[in-house]
Amino acid sequence: MATLQDIIDDFAFLEDWEDRYRYVIELGKALPDLPEDKRTAQNKVQGCASQVWLVSHTEGGADPVMTFEGDSDAHIVRGLVAIVLAIYSGRHASDIAATDAIDTFNEIGLVEHLSSQRANGLRSMVKRIREEAAMTVAA
Repeated sequence: MATLQDIIDDFAFLEDWEDRYRYVIELGKALPDLPEDKRTAQNKVQGCASQVWLVSHTEGGADPVMTFEGDSDAHIVRGLVAIVLAIYSGRHASDIAATDAIDTFNEIGLVEHLSSQRANGLRSMVKRIREEAAMTVAA
């Protein structure tokens, strides 16, 4: 999977939005498939027009490192999941809770090119991850 800095650099290099959309789809194709047993109602993200599943894992003490798995049944959304995971996965819960991934999507200019349904779904993914991180820190 691409790192966040790789994604930001690649977006800066790609000037045409058709190429950027193709890149988002390629990021989604590179995302490991989520096993069928993790595609549960509990892991499904509410507020997404497409089906999206997110699974979180925590490691360590008071401010654990969190990693995430995710998947979607839509190609572009799967790419958005890959970007969200690049932003959040492998970071401490307190950092995740304090980081709004929408800022990164604005930085690369992607939010303004998403349909309102996809943008709302993206916000739902970000909200869920940040809330899980905040609850992990508070526990």
